[in-house]
Amino acid sequence: MKVVISDDYQDCIRGLDCFAKMADHEVTIHNDTVKEVDAIAERFADAEAVVLIRERTPITETLLDKLPNLKLISQTARGVNHIPLEACTRRGVAVAAGGGNKNVTAELTWGLILAASRNIPREVQALKEGRWQTSLGHRLTGKTLGIYAYGGIGNIVAKVGAAFGMNVLAWGREGSRERATADGFEMAASRETFFETSDIVCIHIPLKPDARGIVTAADLARMKPSALFVNTSRAGLIEEGALLAALKAGRPGFAAVDVYEDEPVLGGNHPLLELDNCLCSPHLGYVSKESFEEYIGGAFDRITAFAKGEPIDILNPKALK
Repeated sequence: MKVVISDDYQDCIRGLDCFAKMADHEVTIHNDTVKEVDAIAERFADAEAVVLIRERTPITETLLDKLPNLKLISQTARGVNHIPLEACTRRGVAVAAGGGNKNVTAELTWGLILAASRNIPREVQALKEGRWQTSLGHRLTGKTLGIYAYGGIGNIVAKVGAAFGMNVLAWGREGSRERATADGFEMAASRETFFETSDIVCIHIPLKPDARGIVTAADLARMKPSALFVNTSRAGLIEEGALLAALKAGRPGFAAVDVYEDEPVLGGNHPLLELDNCLCSPHLGYVSKESFEEYIGGAFDRITAFAKGEPIDILNPKALK
């Protein structure tokens, strides 16, 4: 099959062990992102199958109309909110998805918490500039760690916090309540109490339509001036403009974010990057050698199976008819 892969930012896919699975296919890889529909259509014009790395390239009906050769979209991980399944089905385009590793995002979350709490990036830079111990960080022991949505990632983050001697406080829907309680963690008495009490708030919510803007300006305004807000999920979960305004107002006092409304962020062009009280990383949550072998390798397996006439992990099986 003619396969096109977009958004290989690190130019790493050909170096993955799993790339050997594509030996019998004609593969084109693009290392940058284009946003315009016509530009994407030009890149995908000859593709019978495309591999999408997470949500880096959204698929629209307008784009699908320009891709008559397309038969399969092989999505890395399970989330497909950026793909119109019904529209794909009507056009006979199968969508296959699956896999994922929750640990790697939980690890990055803790990397940001530790870096922000102990001022590690600032102190490393100061040392390079000839200075020694320029600030006081904060310990985690005895602090309250707020987990918004106690699911696959949230429970890992919570258990690490407990190992550090933190008080874990959960918030979320009924499923979060049941899982947190089963693991022995406290559920906040109210949404207001959750944000007011937590010294660190981490959100671990999938960006589904009903979750957009779920964290509001009022929620952030309730946080302590000493608190840290951490987002390794999706920027769209926060009310538009609310985090920037909150950090400028000093509640919460600090944030660590890995996700942005429009990615990739190039040229250092984002207002959060201009703030001294915000630690920003370039959406590294799921990015590791091991997770890419799993994510991309799974996408390749789905292409190989489809080419053999034995499709797997198809989300819209009616498209096959």
